[in-house]
Amino acid sequence: MSQSTTSTPAAPARRYDTFRAFYPFYLSEHANTTCRRLHFVGSSLVLGIVLLAIASGNAWWLLLAPVAGYGFAWVGHFGYEKNKPASFKQPLYSFMGDWVMYWDILRGKIPF
Repeated sequence: MSQSTTSTPAAPARRYDTFRAFYPFYLSEHANTTCRRLHFVGSSLVLGIVLLAIASGNAWWLLLAPVAGYGFAWVGHFGYEKNKPASFKQPLYSFMGDWVMYWDILRGKIPF
């Protein structure tokens, strides 16, 4: 099998008008099991950090939430999925997609 030496420009990223239309794309960007697991761990840590901040009355803990959430997700994308995170394309829908996927994993609708 030969590889092409010519490169074609990447198609412009599609913009989705509704979350319903975006979510299947979001899931396709998370086909790798390790990537999904890292997302799940990062989101679980975010929930733990939020609970810790509430329980301790110390809002400074919340500074760790984006580090935990995005850190684990980006390792999953760059290291395992080999794509750019969907948050670079549509940040709000991506944030929503992460929590819907989290819930779907908890309910067993998406394999962990």
